Amino acid sequence: MILLGLLLLIIGLLVNMSLLTTVGGILIVVGAVLWVLGASGRAVGGRKHYF
Repeated sequence: MILLGLLLLIIGLLVNMSLLTTVGGILIVVGAVLWVLGASGRAVGGRKHYF
């Protein structure tokens, strides 16, 4: 999710589309939060691991 957000953020900045930039930024933040919660051992959405 972080990689997809980063990709959308870069594309949004290159083509000057604020919608892609906003969505990319949101995906980066959500991905980082889920990553931190998963790394701390806390179950996210009822699962401890996503494969």
